[in-house]
Formats: sequence, structure tokens, C-alpha cells
Amino acid sequence: MTETTEADQLADRAADVTVSAPEILGRGFMSYERYEVSLRRDGEPPLLQRRDVVRAGRVAAVVPIDLTRDTVVLIRQFRLPAHFATGRGDMVEVVAGRVEDGEAATVAARRECIEEIGIAPERLIELYSVLPTPGFTDEQITFFAGFLDSSAVSERGGVADEDEDTQPFVVSIDEALAALGDGRIANALLYSALQWLALNRARLPELFNRAV
Repeated sequence: MTETTEADQLADRAADVTVSAPEILGRGFMSYERYEVSLRRDGEPPLLQRRDVVRAGRVAAVVPIDLTRDTVVLIRQFRLPAHFATGRGDMVEVVAGRVEDGEAATVAARRECIEEIGIAPERLIELYSVLPTPGFTDEQITFFAGFLDSSAVSERGGVADEDEDTQPFVVSIDEALAALGDGRIANALLYSALQWLALNRARLPELFNRAV
């Protein structure tokens, strides 16, 4: 019998599961699907579940950093679900967007920067990936650090045919990190990105040299 270590306990792993073909509940910008699931654990009878999933797919998110000025570029964008949840739908966010079918996440990251803040990073490095709401959607977000000249950022961004309207702005890294603790921001992607930045700020010159 193989002994389970603490490291093993802390790692996500494949499940012994059978999943039905999807029942399409609705289609819009994303697909809303229902599945019948049979989950097996350690010789116990199968656990039968019915689960509804929003098929959102892959997302690339970018923390645009200006090492010379010690600043980050963020955006402001309206989010209807946030409006419903908190009444503060005009959210502060990092650059982020869908990775198209067949597209590399790095390509999507550069494209989203051009679309949302008007400039592509001079260098880009992949950081980590997360599933923000795995009980509801298969959305997988890959974060990047993008190094750029923040003085070249546009005053307005967004893709017109997607009804997207983003308002880029530049703030000091100190001010961005201060916003983590005082309730000004609620966007999970921004929280995750700023927490990473707080933990890795001293390594930014090293990451810049490794970026491509």
C-alpha cells in the first residue's frame, strides 16, 4: 500500500468518474450544459450527481508592469453580475479575455493587452493557472506578467463589435497593493494577481530577464 504524503493530499488529482453526454440548457456567449455524473471512491457504491456547467473555457489574464516607473496598468470595466451582487458594477480589473480555439495563451495575452489598454507588452512571462469557480464553470485562467512602458497606454480600450468598453489607468505598485486590504476591490482575478505581485515583487527584475 502506497503511503499518502501531505504533498499528495494537497494536490488536485484525476477522479474515477463517468460523465454523460451534455444536455444543452442554453446557448449565448457561452454554453450552459447539464450532465449526469457517477463518481466512485475507494470501493464505495457510485455517487450519482446532476451538475449544471457554464462552459467558459480558457482565459488569459495579464498583470501589466512598468519596472522603470514602479507602476501597474489596470482597467475599469462594467460587469452586470457584479452590479447585481454588490451594486458596484464599475469594477477595477486586470487585462483578461478568452483564448480562442487553437490559439496559444501567450498570443491571447498579447492580443488582450492591445485591445484593452492599447499596447502590447515588450516582454511576457507565464505565471500560474487557476480555476476561479470550479463548482459552476470550467473556466481556466492563466496569468501572465507583461512588462511595458506605461506612458504609452491608451485612454480608452475595448473591442467595439463585442460591446466592450475598458478604461485603462496607471497606479503605483504600492497603491495597488494597498487596495488589497481596505475593501476597495472585489474582482477575484485582480485579488489573485495583486497577491502574486506582493509575494514576488522582489523577483520582478529576474522575471523580466526570463520573459520573452
